[in-house]
Amino acid sequence: MLHVRFNFLTADPLRLGDSVKFIESEVRPQVDSQPGSLGTSLYTDPDAGLAILESFWASDDAMHASEHTVSSSRREAVKRAAGTVSVERYEVPVFELEAPVRSGAGMRLTRMDVEPSQVEDAVEVYGDTAVPWLAETRGFCSTLLLVDPQTGHTISETLWQDEVTLAETRSLAAAVRVDTVSATGCVVRAVEEYGLVSTSARKA
Repeated sequence: MLHVRFNFLTADPLRLGDSVKFIESEVRPQVDSQPGSLGTSLYTDPDAGLAILESFWASDDAMHASEHTVSSSRREAVKRAAGTVSVERYEVPVFELEAPVRSGAGMRLTRMDVEPSQVEDAVEVYGDTAVPWLAETRGFCSTLLLVDPQTGHTISETLWQDEVTLAETRSLAAAVRVDTVSATGCVVRAVEEYGLVSTSARKA
């Protein structure tokens, strides 16, 4: 199964740009060249000084084997941003690509918690209900579901053609969240929006 290392960077908004340039020029090529790498995705909220760097891996072993190599670059990115970073690791049971994803796309990230015993059911519900709705919505490009089976921490990511389309789908997304909570008993912890800087993520 696909795995992802999820790096959440909080920064001085005035220095985030320097960190993003470093990630694009130094970190991304280094990660992409590692054995088992399936690419990276970088998202930002410049006004808030937030960035998310995701690296995708063919296996849990490949992800953990790369940790020592990429950790120094991560520290440098944080230093340049005058910020902090948290690192989370997930499985990716859902990765649906409906249309090409390009720089400037909008990403909606929804953080949810579900009982660990209900993770498989939640994945099934997401695939059976949310994905078909997304596929029929104008401007939809891609969705990923990230899960930690041990804790029940779950992240839904939906990518849209641009920030305008992202804004237009907020009401519909709220309705889908209600249905998801009703069907799975999950708890929605946060809803966040970002812009896509770049992506090379792929399934295989």
